[in-house]
Amino acid sequence: MSQPLHLVGDPEADRILTEHPFALLTGMLLDQQIPMEVAFDGPRKIAERLGSVDPATIASTDPEEFVALCSTPPAVHRFPRSMGQRVHDLAAAVVRDHDGDAEAIWTRGDPHGREVLRRLKALPGFGDQKARIFLALLGKQRGLTAEGWREAAGDYGREGVHMSIADVTDEGSLQKVRSWKKEKKAAARAGRG
Repeated sequence: MSQPLHLVGDPEADRILTEHPFALLTGMLLDQQIPMEVAFDGPRKIAERLGSVDPATIASTDPEEFVALCSTPPAVHRFPRSMGQRVHDLAAAVVRDHDGDAEAIWTRGDPHGREVLRRLKALPGFGDQKARIFLALLGKQRGLTAEGWREAAGDYGREGVHMSIADVTDEGSLQKVRSWKKEKKAAARAGRG
């Protein structure tokens, strides 16, 4: 099996991400407009408040109650209402389309990398880039062996890069990913000027 994850730097948060595929999927969903490690700490906050990160439990929770739980300080995301609703929608989709088994998205039927990418992009809140990054995370750190996963993940699937959460294995690699993102943003700003 794969090694324990070190995405947050908090032992309990990383344990939840390692042991619960839906928690990892939720962390990826939350990874926008906030620091990566804050996004991936969201599932720990949900588990502490709800007692579970099981998609069936989340989906069966009243949406307004779930959003309130996500909004309680410290909030799960800087936009707790909209992101709380997205997490609830994601849980409902996993229950409806994958029998409540998040891992089935990348394992059921021994799918090719392109099929895993297609399944990820079908999830609420997962656009092309987010789906490719998550596919790379599965391949690089969760033992995904689907044929063609690196090609389907695009640049995020390359070895030896520090471009995304898929490449974070410790504090040093987190800093390398941050530097890469900072350089990319600076280059984008310079290109516009």
